[in-house]
Amino acid sequence: MTSSEERQSDMKLSRLSMTSAAVLATALTFWSPNHVQAAEEQEVDTYELLDLFGNVFERVRSDYVDETTDQQLIEAAISGMLSSLDPHSSYMNANRFQDMQVETQGEFGGLGIEVTMENGFVRVVSPIDDTPAYRAGLQPGDFITHLDGEPVLGLELGEAVDKMRGRVGTDLTVTVVRGEEDPFDVTITRAVITIESVRSRLEGDIGYLRITSFSGQTSSGVERALRKFSEEKGDDLKGIVLDLRNNPGGLLNQAVEVSDAFLDKGEIVSTRSRVASESERHNARAGDLANGLPVVVLINGGSASASEIVAGALQDHGRAIILGTQSFGKGSVQTIIPLSKHGAMRLTTARYYTPSGRSIQAKGIEPDIIVEQARIEQVESRQGRREADLRGALENEEESGNQDAPATDGIADGAEATEDTPFDYQLSRALDLLRGIALYKQTITNPEG
Repeated sequence: MTSSEERQSDMKLSRLSMTSAAVLATALTFWSPNHVQAAEEQEVDTYELLDLFGNVFERVRSDYVDETTDQQLIEAAISGMLSSLDPHSSYMNANRFQDMQVETQGEFGGLGIEVTMENGFVRVVSPIDDTPAYRAGLQPGDFITHLDGEPVLGLELGEAVDKMRGRVGTDLTVTVVRGEEDPFDVTITRAVITIESVRSRLEGDIGYLRITSFSGQTSSGVERALRKFSEEKGDDLKGIVLDLRNNPGGLLNQAVEVSDAFLDKGEIVSTRSRVASESERHNARAGDLANGLPVVVLINGGSASASEIVAGALQDHGRAIILGTQSFGKGSVQTIIPLSKHGAMRLTTARYYTPSGRSIQAKGIEPDIIVEQARIEQVESRQGRREADLRGALENEEESGNQDAPATDGIADGAEATEDTPFDYQLSRALDLLRGIALYKQTITNPEG
């Protein structure tokens, strides 16, 4: 349960420190007396503010109604400073830092939801597939206002996350506000959350790839799935559906490698920080593992961060058709900075940009084809009279004798509803689109059939 998109950055911090030192030395060499005076005044202001902090700290320490520890006060001050910057910067004490490291490895305990903080409440970015929260019916965009009857308002995100965690098998009742509906309670049983980040199957002659998050083994899972599709279908494979719906993101390097699997060249994503020298560009290497097959990427409001990087890269290069609804819009980079024995800080250090220079932040990815998720209801239509029913109608001289036309219910293969899986309208449209592209290519290359 994090707002992930994180990188370990000790070397980067070293470079930043050296760069800052060099810039400072150069600046001091050429500063005029006026610049020196301005710097001294700013330094005085900083010391005055630090004195203010020290005075408040001592007053709280000595006069607050309940006794507090120095560690509590300092950690609360750090947490408040970071969380005031943006929804994704935060402080992690040693225990939370350890939990975060476990999460990125793909297994942790809890409810199974990716969350952020918005207007003082916990906002669901997306539930993780096949977890307690997913099975309980939580949806992207839901607001959690109470945990076991206690209000979330006033808590830091990390504190709310800690309350959601607990012993495996215990229940937590969350109060949910969804759209204009009245608040309602959902009871969820905590479990060990094991993330299988890549799932794949064949939908007839189309390969279906579902990525639930971008953890350490995601890119290797995608490569295995693409090889398996090729081995099983060969030249009969018509295309790939890459499903990134409700994927909250994860590791930047995995998003780059997954994009690279479908691209032969060009930029994938750039990150721009406040220090120009720290900006980075990630480019594709030669070799398209999908062999140029048509690709449809499915996204929705729960597709965030790393998911948006992949969708944006494939869209900008014209490598895939993006289908679904607008994505979440998290276009910032968080760097995890360890703090010795005191945990770590998650600090927003850069913004993402797609190959065309678009910022994802607060905008997200707009699909090429907007398709809302929907239910399909088959309507019985009255059978009207046809040409063949008319008295004396001419016979079809090419009639083979087989009067039975293939039956269809209008639902694409692999998207049918079963007891365990409801009908997936967006996936059905993606499959139809790929089969239509394949049919069109076949028609123009072999017009006489």
